[in-house]
Amino acid sequence: MAEINLAQEIAHHLKMYSSEVEQDLQAAKKEVGEKAVQQLRSAGNFGDRTGRYRKGWKLKKVGDNYVIHNATDASLTHLLEKGHVLRNGGRSKSFVHIKPAEEMVITEFETLVRKRLS
Repeated sequence: MAEINLAQEIAHHLKMYSSEVEQDLQAAKKEVGEKAVQQLRSAGNFGDRTGRYRKGWKLKKVGDNYVIHNATDASLTHLLEKGHVLRNGGRSKSFVHIKPAEEMVITEFETLVRKRLS
């Protein structure tokens, strides 16, 4: 008769569970990140005739995390989101497009994780 070491068996099952959870979290991160990129790409018309700014939104994996960034003109994101001072002393209109995507990512990721872990 083979002896089963209870502590080893519990540790083995916990390790398997944690790797499954980690895989689910990675899949949720990627899925929500791709949704955010799609939302940012369809955020609206910013006066960009060629669509370079809109098409520039990318999802990049950095280590275990994902980063959403604009590959074409990163310095333009803050100016469009917050507005800026114009040469003639006026102020440009702000195009709030990153904040809604950020809020969607937070709520969507939380619900996906809760659903996958339950």
